[in-house]
Amino acid sequence: MPFKASAFLWLLEPLDRRIVHRIVEKHRGNRGVGDGDNAWTCQRHLKAMLFAQFAGLRSLRELAEGLAAQPSGLYHAGLRPVGKSTLGDASAARPSAVFRELAEVVLGGSARSARQDATALVQLIDGSPISLKDRRFAWAEADSRCRGLKLHMVYDPRAMAPVHFAVESPKVSEIKVARRIPLAAGITYVFDKGYTDYAWWQAIVDAGALFVTRLKANACRRVTADNPAIGAGILADRRVKIGHKQPRGGASNPLYETDLREVIVVREDKEPLHLVTNDHQRTAEEIAGLYKQRWQIELFFKWVKQNLKIKTFFGRSENAVRIQIYAALIAFCLLRIFQNAFAKGLKANAKALAARLRVALLDPFDTTGRHPPRPRPPHMRPPSPQFALDLGAP
Repeated sequence: MPFKASAFLWLLEPLDRRIVHRIVEKHRGNRGVGDGDNAWTCQRHLKAMLFAQFAGLRSLRELAEGLAAQPSGLYHAGLRPVGKSTLGDASAARPSAVFRELAEVVLGGSARSARQDATALVQLIDGSPISLKDRRFAWAEADSRCRGLKLHMVYDPRAMAPVHFAVESPKVSEIKVARRIPLAAGITYVFDKGYTDYAWWQAIVDAGALFVTRLKANACRRVTADNPAIGAGILADRRVKIGHKQPRGGASNPLYETDLREVIVVREDKEPLHLVTNDHQRTAEEIAGLYKQRWQIELFFKWVKQNLKIKTFFGRSENAVRIQIYAALIAFCLLRIFQNAFAKGLKANAKALAARLRVALLDPFDTTGRHPPRPRPPHMRPPSPQFALDLGAP
């Protein structure tokens, strides 16, 4: 019988073995593991964690039983059945930096595979808490809102894929993480007022990029010119300069002389929305629409938390939790690549695709939805050509 690749093998296809091996060697991920057929290497642990994400498994015990349920389907993936204790030890001991760097590599491939238009790029910036309330997570830190970790994300709404991420303590401020984001010319960055930092805004301007954000209520601004307020829901459109020249504390304001634009948008039953941007080309309605797109990153966080495993964790150590978060991000990106490359004919969203994969993960993936014809009883089948001999005269 000819070999047919399973859905799990197709999902793993974008993971270049050479890149994975190089990253594992860089962080010495297989130190003390050995290289025999039964060695539980970083590569195998990565595939096992991805298997758990795609199959919707909820614990190490379920993962061990799931791998043991169909061992023949694991051979071509380079996996094997493994014990619960081995999985637990690996999650605690394998360097999470391996999984983080692999997630960064796969994130770039996911955005490239999904993006249809390379022009007018928009990237959304936001963060979402990952709650760890259990007392067994003794290492987890807390701020005024949550205890655990915080996932910071740069998201491409056109590709519907993340392009950059960081997992930090809640005590690390959003703007501190934002300063580490690599800025690129021509991109429009959209973020909320939690990222208010005039020096960082000026860095975006200096990089040749654009930004759209929300002004704080107490922001000091000097109106230099008024533009016509054109568009539905636009109350005002004016050119402004932001901030004091010498704020309290002795620091200077590098944005003081930068020419910006304030767009005021009406909101039903709420105070008007004050947006600020360095984009003087788009219309006021387009600026308001860009800020409205920010909800897409909120929907991304909601989808990941509902469909992947980052709300309950297999291990209690910080290393194990980080590995599971990075594996979830890798799984999301592999799912997006699979959807764009192999499942275009399937008219279903990512949630429906994930449901199909959970059922048929180790079987060949069928996007047609057609079932094979039912076999007919022997007496209703046509005679075999082997026995239909023409013995008549030539």
